Amino acid sequence: MLDKLSQYERRYEDLSAQMSDPAITKNPALYQKLARELGDLQELIDVAAKYREAHGQLAEAEEIIADGSEPDLVELAEVERDELQGEVARMEEELKVLLVPKDPNDGRNAIIEIRAGAGGDEAGLFASNLYRMYHRFAERNSLKIEELSSSQNPAGGFKEAVFMVSGKGAFGQLKFESGVHRVQRVPKTEASGRIHTSAASVAVLPEAEDVEVDIATEDLKIEVYRSSGPGGQSVNTTDSAVKITHEPTGLVVSCQDEKSQLKNKNKALKILRARLFDKIQAEQKAKRDATRAGQIGSGDRSAKIRTYNFPQGRVTDHRITLSLYRLEEVLDGDFGEFVQQLALAAQEDALETASATAD
Repeated sequence: MLDKLSQYERRYEDLSAQMSDPAITKNPALYQKLARELGDLQELIDVAAKYREAHGQLAEAEEIIADGSEPDLVELAEVERDELQGEVARMEEELKVLLVPKDPNDGRNAIIEIRAGAGGDEAGLFASNLYRMYHRFAERNSLKIEELSSSQNPAGGFKEAVFMVSGKGAFGQLKFESGVHRVQRVPKTEASGRIHTSAASVAVLPEAEDVEVDIATEDLKIEVYRSSGPGGQSVNTTDSAVKITHEPTGLVVSCQDEKSQLKNKNKALKILRARLFDKIQAEQKAKRDATRAGQIGSGDRSAKIRTYNFPQGRVTDHRITLSLYRLEEVLDGDFGEFVQQLALAAQEDALETASATAD
């Protein structure tokens, strides 16, 4: 345990030294990245210091007991040893959890993309339900929303909606939402009262920083066109909409929500950067093959992860087989129990994997 802690303590000292380097303080993006890593290590370093102190005191008590030359001191040392053994054991368990590799993206902002799936207009209306659910979740958790791109269907639902959630731990709180969300309910247009099943897909991407994804201008094909759909008078009468194609990967992003062509371009680049960052990470993950099949939060967006059953007032997360019979509250953004239980399941899975690797 002590040897492993030494690696993290050296990294903490190295980061602390780098933070005072003028070359790094002049680079805001890099400085922010290192500051985030330093902050993530802080709790581990604090517990490690207490663990080392208790471990040293335990060794001293055991030396006195082993020496046995002073009975009064031996008696006191035995009492202290028993207390310290419990304290050391407790901190070892705490450190095991803290030493589980954390997702380095957890502290980032999150870009959420919602798309209507199977089910026609009803799928679009369900996509709008999910859109509102995440907005209400953000409000409940003091997170901020920035709209990036959207398109609606004739029924008033969303074909697609893209927005950024920013604030402390935004991606870490929302990353398990990636996947297919299914709804079972009677559509308003269904005269016979028959229950329909529709779906919408959700992708949650960590916001990428400029220093991490370098997009060469010559790799971009940028097209402008006249916006369509509802909007202010200049939205539909000027070439403000922007379509960007990243030619090396074929990724395409369109944005038309703003009246300003420049604002649409900046928003489109933000989405493109996040998608490229996600693609790079997915490729690296596939090469490492470090994640076992079926692991919580594997990021498989083709998997059905949750069902919203209106007739029964039930929401079921299929990854952890947890059902909550308060559908309206969940759709109003109160799905923190899912967030907590999914994070706990992922942590337990990571601990199990770490233990198996150690063995």
